[in-house]
Amino acid sequence: MNKLKLLLGVLGLAVLLVLPAQLKNHGIYLFTYWLIYVMATMGLNLTVGYAGQKSLGHAAFFGIGAYTVAIMLKAGLSFWLGLPMAALACFALGLALGFPALRVQTIYLAFATLGFNTAVWLVMRNEEWLTGGTFGINNIARPEAFGVSFDGNLAYYYLVLAFTLLLAALLWGLLRSPWGKAFTALRDNPIRAESLGIDTRSYTLLSFAIGAAYAGVAGGLLASLVQFIDPAPFTVEASIMMYLMVVVGGPGYFLGPVLGAAVGVILPEWLRFAQAWYLLVFGTAVVLLMIWLPDGLLSIPDRIRAKRQSRAASAARAAPVTGARP
Repeated sequence: MNKLKLLLGVLGLAVLLVLPAQLKNHGIYLFTYWLIYVMATMGLNLTVGYAGQKSLGHAAFFGIGAYTVAIMLKAGLSFWLGLPMAALACFALGLALGFPALRVQTIYLAFATLGFNTAVWLVMRNEEWLTGGTFGINNIARPEAFGVSFDGNLAYYYLVLAFTLLLAALLWGLLRSPWGKAFTALRDNPIRAESLGIDTRSYTLLSFAIGAAYAGVAGGLLASLVQFIDPAPFTVEASIMMYLMVVVGGPGYFLGPVLGAAVGVILPEWLRFAQAWYLLVFGTAVVLLMIWLPDGLLSIPDRIRAKRQSRAASAARAAPVTGARP
């Protein structure tokens, strides 16, 4: 099984490296857009899927990252300074947003994060002196490094792919460290986790802060991709869509954001001919998924494996009974 996963991972990476070079500009742009959402939902998956917190404010951090990079570029500062600042700003705000999670849980925490998203969006729309308001910020430059320009769509795609792989590697290491075990313990049974000596307060705050930092990096890369930002992509509806991406892909599955973001970003493009019906189909599919597959699409192999093991166990229990006849 591990060899199969390794093989699939190598094949997937090969596709990501080779396929976009064969596509036209729009296809390259779409794949870049998808990778940015993969990064953003990786952070949300840590908060929701691994730590078990309910967050409907992720698009706010996405927007904060985008505006931080855009504003700093407009001020004449470097993209390579703006992107870490976006991550740090979102980390600090995510840490602050985690405090309500220490007092409220489930639906109440979801409403608290939703209110945060609404407040941030209102700042983006109304504070024109800083954000440009509904007119937004345009002419956002793409970066360059060591004399290499990432202005072209393909070059920028590979830059975003590099950031995606870097953040994925960092998250992979985090989840396999004692921190990762603490996050899952916090999700599965907070009371038992606390009895085992895990500082649930700290890990709750960290789950929000790290998830927000991922969204900040993704937002900063989005700003240079589209080269124009306004408040529209960072609404509460965008946060709900990100949450659905995590749910559809599989909360608590490492590759869940990859599949969930593909459903939310690439699939609508493929179904453009039925765009009027897409939201209806998507909404119906999510409802059915929550009923029949609450753990997301990536839980299907685990369910099949569990059924096979159950059948094998039943057959093993039945074997002595049938063989015991005189």
